[in-house]
Amino acid sequence: MPRTRKELENLERQTLASYAQMSGDSRGRTHKEPLSPWRTEYQRDRDRVIHSRAFRRLEYKTQVFLNGTGDHLRTRLTHTIEVAAIARGIARALKLNEDLTETIALAHDLGHSPFGHRGEHVLDRLMKDHGGFEHNRQSLRVVDELEQKYPSFNGLNLSWEVREGLVKHFTAYDHPGKRAGFDAKNSSLEAQVANLADEITYYSHDLDDGLDAKLLSEDDLNSNVTVWRDAAKKVKREQGALPDECRRYAIIRMMIDGQVRDVVETTEKMIAAAGVETVDDVRLHARALVQYSPARRKLNLEMRKYLYQNLYFSEQVDEANTRAVRILEQVFRFYLAHPKEIGEQSRKRIRREGMHRAVCDYIAGMTDRYVIREHERFFAVKF
Repeated sequence: MPRTRKELENLERQTLASYAQMSGDSRGRTHKEPLSPWRTEYQRDRDRVIHSRAFRRLEYKTQVFLNGTGDHLRTRLTHTIEVAAIARGIARALKLNEDLTETIALAHDLGHSPFGHRGEHVLDRLMKDHGGFEHNRQSLRVVDELEQKYPSFNGLNLSWEVREGLVKHFTAYDHPGKRAGFDAKNSSLEAQVANLADEITYYSHDLDDGLDAKLLSEDDLNSNVTVWRDAAKKVKREQGALPDECRRYAIIRMMIDGQVRDVVETTEKMIAAAGVETVDDVRLHARALVQYSPARRKLNLEMRKYLYQNLYFSEQVDEANTRAVRILEQVFRFYLAHPKEIGEQSRKRIRREGMHRAVCDYIAGMTDRYVIREHERFFAVKF
């Protein structure tokens, strides 16, 4: 006999911590649906995210480097998959709900604009008088409204806990915004894990991409980034001389392992000190419990500063991104003047939500290459 949803829910109660979010205790969905016989609510959510159009489009959205500039450079999709893997590992170590953690991680960038954070800032500026734009809130909008897959409702109708994790997802890149009715002081530990896994992933893998693009050098990292230098020394001590690619991979892997271990050990101590026993205790706690240690946080701030100075604002990355966001703004203004050019679903929202929001939704859902193609079509200028 196949394992049923009830058996899976009982297994969670037997194996997870008391403060983990049990799928059987979900606050449910906005639109009531029959329960699945074989999958928990969070497993079902994960599958809906993976099968969404917004998820597939992440393959052609910028992480740091414009999509298509290198075969091995991360895209928003590969970044998302890496975040999910790290998040799931941390959740497992802390006896949290892996399925919920993974789902939040997989969905956390569904609302990201083309051209990465530079594109996000441009859309926020263009929408200044019309509610602004912030990719975490847009991710919630994607799963609540913009995906059109089901006959009975808009969006994916995800569980309350996944939606909470999306609206409260903030990293060092992000700026807080309104929380759309999710008014507890904190989110679940699973959402907090997905949040920090994002930070672990982009710090480490952006370094890797910077090296691959030859914008960073190992010598410079050894001189300026403590976590890199310490990991490099340990790799050399334990494994001797290695080929370049293998050595870099070993160093990055060791850096990630060190961050994950620090988060698990620090979080375990913070949970014990806080005395939380239930998910409600977690949400009502004054501060997030999934944390780096102070020492590790200091090291990561050093690495972040280095990345901003030497990678994110480097001439090669900055020049390409500046051109890209300039054409994004031009396309935005063109659509405002020619609303018949935006997609049919977006046009239907004009009367209800206004021209600016309809155009913003349409552009936010685009891939990098589609914005470039639209710009070429409207202005006959090659990127």
